[in-house]
Amino acid sequence: MTEIRVECHSGTTYAERPTALYWEGDRLEVEEILAQWRTPRGRVFRVLVTAGRIFELAYEEAGDRWIVNPR
Repeated sequence: MTEIRVECHSGTTYAERPTALYWEGDRLEVEEILAQWRTPRGRVFRVLVTAGRIFELAYEEAGDRWIVNPR
């Protein structure tokens, strides 16, 4: 897993849903959120991006950082 930059929609709380991520120098827009769940550390999203790839994005609330796990 790697820490990355993620753009997200924030309404009533921060990081309600990711809208784009930066991976290997490219900005990839999130086309669809395939699944989402909550862990003791924060929110996790499995997303499909414009390049057709799937990523798992975890927002760790205590550290205020996003972690990515490409699928």
